[in-house]
Amino acid sequence: METMRLAVHMGYWSGAPVDVMPLIEEAERLGFDSVWSAEAYGSDAVTTLAWVAARTQRIDVGTAIMQIPARTPAAAAMTAITLDHLSGGRFRLGLGMSGPQVVEGWHGVAYGKPLAKTREYVEIVRSILRRDKPVEHSGEYYTIPATGPDATGLGKPLKTIVHPLRSDLPIYLAAIGPKNVALAAEIADGWIPTLYSASRGREAFEPSLKEGFARAGKSGDGFDVVAVCPVMIGDDVKSCLDMMKPYVALYVGGMGARGRNFYNSLVHRYGYEKEAREIQDLYLDGKKVEAAAAVPDELVDDTSLVGPPERIRDRLQLWEESGVTTLMAATMQIDAIRALADAAS
Repeated sequence: METMRLAVHMGYWSGAPVDVMPLIEEAERLGFDSVWSAEAYGSDAVTTLAWVAARTQRIDVGTAIMQIPARTPAAAAMTAITLDHLSGGRFRLGLGMSGPQVVEGWHGVAYGKPLAKTREYVEIVRSILRRDKPVEHSGEYYTIPATGPDATGLGKPLKTIVHPLRSDLPIYLAAIGPKNVALAAEIADGWIPTLYSASRGREAFEPSLKEGFARAGKSGDGFDVVAVCPVMIGDDVKSCLDMMKPYVALYVGGMGARGRNFYNSLVHRYGYEKEAREIQDLYLDGKKVEAAAAVPDELVDDTSLVGPPERIRDRLQLWEESGVTTLMAATMQIDAIRALADAAS
């Protein structure tokens, strides 16, 4: 069995800037494989990652994720080429659609068909990275060069001026829905799931992964499953679990509307149908404290690592057997990444 790698998720700012460098510098010293940024509707994933890349030497840097509706495929490819050069080949391009509320409510872009849009987007990015010919694309969502009533007709197919450092720069997709996961397995080099269950994740996602690999004629060898895993060190396990519950409630209850919350559907698939409905009903009714209280301890414990270092060591084995190849620790605790590094050694 391949040794599970360790990564750290530095999240995004909430309210005010956060200095992540002490955490990242320690992660690099401890031998962590990679560090990942994020964006919602505040700080962006790219600027913070460039800052980190400039102040580190060895650790890989990735976006988890750059929102597809926020940038044209060409803009994403230019960013990837630039960051890969500046970091000396340490960049990984993580992409995802985000949810309809952010896409339409923040970016002002129609959500559309996420599978078709993602497939086209990745196809264009890869064609730019290959740099074997000027880019042309005619699809449902992207037409390059642009056509239509508002186009001047002056556009012509172009190749990137800058030669990419790597034409095979790794592309990751964030996904949790069955069809989206299959697409990630088919067209990407890795997959970034959130709320991955250490005990139930493999069973829930393996059929979709196998479907995607089969469509692409791939074995799945080398495919990187980078699961986001909140980590909290503390002597009182119950207190740690309770502190994690608002985070779970936000995703299960608040990340989407009724009938269109991918995380709620995922928790359903894990076997928490009644609990998922209750959490969402409470959250959308504005009862966020009650929604957090309704999150089962077992669900939190199975999607995170909490407690004293010795418990982290014991629980880490479950993650190593879960199908995850890279554990992305979501934490701001330096003691937490130290405990992880010690447990994995």
